[in-house]
Amino acid sequence: MHILLVLLSLLSSPVPAGEPTSPDMTPNEARAMIERGENLDAIPGTVWRQLLSPEQYDILWRAGTEKPYTGELLDNKREGVYVTAGCRLPVFHSRHKYKSGTGWPSFWEVFKPANIELRDDWGWLGKRTEVVSACGEHLGHVFRDGPEPTGLRYCLNSLALDFIPQEEYERRVAAGEPL
Repeated sequence: MHILLVLLSLLSSPVPAGEPTSPDMTPNEARAMIERGENLDAIPGTVWRQLLSPEQYDILWRAGTEKPYTGELLDNKREGVYVTAGCRLPVFHSRHKYKSGTGWPSFWEVFKPANIELRDDWGWLGKRTEVVSACGEHLGHVFRDGPEPTGLRYCLNSLALDFIPQEEYERRVAAGEPL
């Protein structure tokens, strides 16, 4: 059964953004692009594999899912901003986070809507709505069973996100520093 799930995941997974646009790009060139927030879709999958852990690459670029209740950010209660693990786009804020009981970090609202896209996902579980960053990273799914005021539950993979404490986020933004 596990092999079947892996095969289904690979068959329905998107190809990493930008591949094979710049096969000669180095990880340092990609890091500079990420810091500037420019041409993120030109970073090839071969470079993403070097920049991310194998687990992060699987989730972000192969639409994988981490096991429930294993994510480092599940029980994070600090105030701050969640950015995507690869492209470093701010996407969710701790003030919109809640305990959904599903085993994954859940949010009822997006922090920076311009950095999120919603796509139909016709995977093996039927139709769902996939949450993808503006640069193409798979973050998780959104469901219509969340709390008020939106009624939405953005159910995300911890490995798809990094957390920046509020004071650090504000300092970096004010100084024009990369996230």
